[in-house]
Amino acid sequence: MTAELNFEPRPLSEYTPERGWHADALAQELPSEAPGEPEPGGAWEVARRLVEGYRMADPALVRATWDPRAPLEGRVMTLQLRFHRVLSVRARVKVTRLWDEERDGARVFGYEYATLRGHVEMGRMDYEVHKHHADGRVEFRLHAHSRASHEGRPWVRLGFRLFGRREQLRFYFRCCERIARLTARELRLPEAPPPPAVRLREGDAPETAELRERLFPRRTRQPRA
Repeated sequence: MTAELNFEPRPLSEYTPERGWHADALAQELPSEAPGEPEPGGAWEVARRLVEGYRMADPALVRATWDPRAPLEGRVMTLQLRFHRVLSVRARVKVTRLWDEERDGARVFGYEYATLRGHVEMGRMDYEVHKHHADGRVEFRLHAHSRASHEGRPWVRLGFRLFGRREQLRFYFRCCERIARLTARELRLPEAPPPPAVRLREGDAPETAELRERLFPRRTRQPRA
């Protein structure tokens, strides 16, 4: 089975609402550390490990399998997208980029994956863990650019048009809440509701989109050569 993307990668600036794309970005506060480099066994290292293992994904919504022998970069993952534990659709993604770098006064680990042929969506998404050296803040971030792929069986395409955007946003916010809870749990901190995730960018079509928008979404306009 080939690992061919179901869209043509382009600069992020071209993934615009006018071309039919949704753009989302969220940040979630995690337990903090002392200022400076990430602490051994601290929140940043714990959250990084959770992200590497795709543990931030709620298995009630998305379950993932992959070859455990494969390196993270280039990993092909099969995702089982679940709808209220009743219906599920399988889709595949590939990790296309990986980074562990210093950026704007923070240590940042992250990776991006992109959708493969047969996925109900097309696009790219990344997950990051930041440790801010100056004040010790640790946060989880996700960024996504996506739209419907129009692939798959008719009932799958219809279901995605009706409920896909709502479920997509539900997955994003659940990722934020779950990684905050799991990080605190591994650090043996008191169980408490994590602070809510913060939108870094407002989505252009929220879960309250009108039925017409869900049934007849904007068509993607191809960039001019």
